[in-house]
Amino acid sequence: MYRCLLTALASATISLGAAAQNQIGRNFPADALRGDLTIVQPPQATLNGKPARLAPGTRIRGQNNMLELSGNLTGQRLLVHYTLDTEGLLKDVWILRPEEAAKRPWPVTPKDAKEWVFDPVGQAWSKP
Repeated sequence: MYRCLLTALASATISLGAAAQNQIGRNFPADALRGDLTIVQPPQATLNGKPARLAPGTRIRGQNNMLELSGNLTGQRLLVHYTLDTEGLLKDVWILRPEEAAKRPWPVTPKDAKEWVFDPVGQAWSKP
């Protein structure tokens, strides 16, 4: 009987923890761009319809902010925020939640990011 009670309590705690984690807003860096990502065959991918490559050690965070394995995402079209390393490879990737995807405008190119103004507190971009 105690085992059942402990199992139920542990399940409730995990459920509450997952729900609370989904409520927490994620902060994206000012150099994060938005794009459509499809992982073809890791490390090969397409980003906005063009060939791209995952950097060694790329961190892909799912909608629950947990790390995802690139192999598990093969073939899926994902709306993401991403950063590039100095070689132009995908370094950090965040799969967007619906409320994050709704924030517009968000830069798609480095040129846009240089011309627009980023509010790190509100996690919003504005065009001057």
